[in-house]
Amino acid sequence: MSSLGLLVWLIQLFCLLFNLLAEKVEQLMEWSSRRSVIRMNGDKFRRFVKAPPRNYSVIVMFTALQPQRQCSVCRQANEEYQVLANSWRYSSAFSNKLFFTIVDYDEGADVFQQLNMNSAPTFMHFPPKGKPKRADTFDLQRIGFAAEQLAKWIADRTDVHIRVFRPPNYSGTIALALLVSLVGGLLYLRRNNLEFIYNKTGWAMAALCVVFAMTSGQMWNHIRGPPYAHKNPQNGQVSYIHGSSQAQFVAESHIILLLSILQKQMDRTRQAKSDCCLVQCIYLTVNSNNGTVLFYIFPFFSIFKSSAEFFLFFFLCIVC
Repeated sequence: MSSLGLLVWLIQLFCLLFNLLAEKVEQLMEWSSRRSVIRMNGDKFRRFVKAPPRNYSVIVMFTALQPQRQCSVCRQANEEYQVLANSWRYSSAFSNKLFFTIVDYDEGADVFQQLNMNSAPTFMHFPPKGKPKRADTFDLQRIGFAAEQLAKWIADRTDVHIRVFRPPNYSGTIALALLVSLVGGLLYLRRNNLEFIYNKTGWAMAALCVVFAMTSGQMWNHIRGPPYAHKNPQNGQVSYIHGSSQAQFVAESHIILLLSILQKQMDRTRQAKSDCCLVQCIYLTVNSNNGTVLFYIFPFFSIFKSSAEFFLFFFLCIVC
């Protein structure tokens, strides 16, 4: 082939790739105009996400939203994902450089197999050039799936900054108004006798409630927005205790909260009985998914049967 023929061939190839890329971008923009998150099956995923040419980034949420999968975490993550995608779709910076897509297990099981993916939900970034790296998979277990955290991760991977706009939610305002009204009504009815305000027991109970909530990790849950539990879509196994020491599930904080209340009650029982001694009981939690063992040691109780002998009670809880 002569140099002129090679040049003509290269020009034709370039034009073909350019037309193919323009067609793909046009199709994605059309889908985005209908809904912020584009649903994809195996064929669409391979054509618009995996196959070149591609000059745009794609965020893919791999999930299992069908009711028979019973993945509550998937539904919660999908709500946050929709908030993020809508924020990008209706922002002034919206362009054809970033698209949000979703692959459901029941619509693209072959994609899950191709990527050796055995858990959901999972967020991945597919860059314009090359294959996804390790950092292109969102660390949902450690960070949570809040829209703000996803937006920060996307900004790190694509340099596209998305300001998250959430639909107005008046439930908190209504709850606060009801609480203020309830307290105000109570004070008005008891206006002639306000001695209960100086009740030390009431204030102590309120303080204990705050302490139990904070020590169980409720503030961490509020900030990070972790899922309540994790269900493996392959075998349906539910994990209530996180396998990493850097994260937790909401259910885990509830377990710790109940154990803290039990510990306080046992302390009171121990103080009320002169023949009660302090015993350390180990709360052992085994995560069967990765074999991680966590220990939560709390004072339990034992009651002396006589001055010479006593019964020792061990409380062993195995979760997951």
